[in-house]
Amino acid sequence: MLTLTRRGLAAALVSLALVSPVLAQEWKTEYPELTIGISSSENETDAIARTQPYADYLSRELGVPVKIVRGTDYAAVIEAMRAGHVQFASVGPAAYALARKVMGEDIAPVAVTLDQDGNLGYYSVIAVRADSPYQTLEDIKGKSFAFADPNSTSGYAVPSYYLSTELNTSAADYFSEVAFSGGHEQSVMALVNGTFEAVATHWRNENAGNIQTMEKKGLIPAGSTRIIWKSPVIPNTPVMMLTSLPQELQDAFKAALMAFPEKDPEGFATYSNGTSSGYVETKHEDYLDVIAITEFNAEERRKNGN
Repeated sequence: MLTLTRRGLAAALVSLALVSPVLAQEWKTEYPELTIGISSSENETDAIARTQPYADYLSRELGVPVKIVRGTDYAAVIEAMRAGHVQFASVGPAAYALARKVMGEDIAPVAVTLDQDGNLGYYSVIAVRADSPYQTLEDIKGKSFAFADPNSTSGYAVPSYYLSTELNTSAADYFSEVAFSGGHEQSVMALVNGTFEAVATHWRNENAGNIQTMEKKGLIPAGSTRIIWKSPVIPNTPVMMLTSLPQELQDAFKAALMAFPEKDPEGFATYSNGTSSGYVETKHEDYLDVIAITEFNAEERRKNGN
């Protein structure tokens, strides 16, 4: 057994105090710059403007430049992470399911945001124009419909799953025309403009969601849409990171992330559109239901030859 005298213990502690900060900084040599990937429902200009305070805050806290890159779609962000070009990312739960499918335990969720009421989830909704006669899913049978993105949770995975399980059908069989708009804003714009008669998007509560944000930005008239279907609650979008990163960097990022609302409340309010009260930790098991939904949808596509 190793025994330390009081003097020896004091010397060891002093030595540890001198060495530890150096060890904690070694990751900066390997990662002199960090990149966060996003794929939001907003247009690129608004998304970058909203997320810039997040990057600025992390740059200050971590001591290296942190930049934001926006993928053209969810899959692009995952591919960038797999290639090592992006170390951290915020994408929807279904995109996280895709990441786990292609990267396994090389990726892990870190935390999710809470809404202002402390809730951990959001919803997929199907919306129609407010002046339309449609009131239920049954009313839009045979109409034109738009999903957002093939890897969107609320804009594709969840509504597809519930079409299959609630109505025993598929979008291709149920609607006269089905398309991917390319994003949530594009879907709602196309709905309001009359291109589609119903679309899938995301909704959190009466004050927060894609439609409310678009109304606030003046992209669509207030009250121009109406929701006819809402899914069960979906776990919030996870912040993910590469598990191959040095442990010191993983720990530093996680600590900075959790402290963001307190250390930079103004930046956090901009980043979260004023709709979040903070972060809580999350884990892979929290997304097993979403993973099951994406696997179910994939199996249905295989059965149908898609």
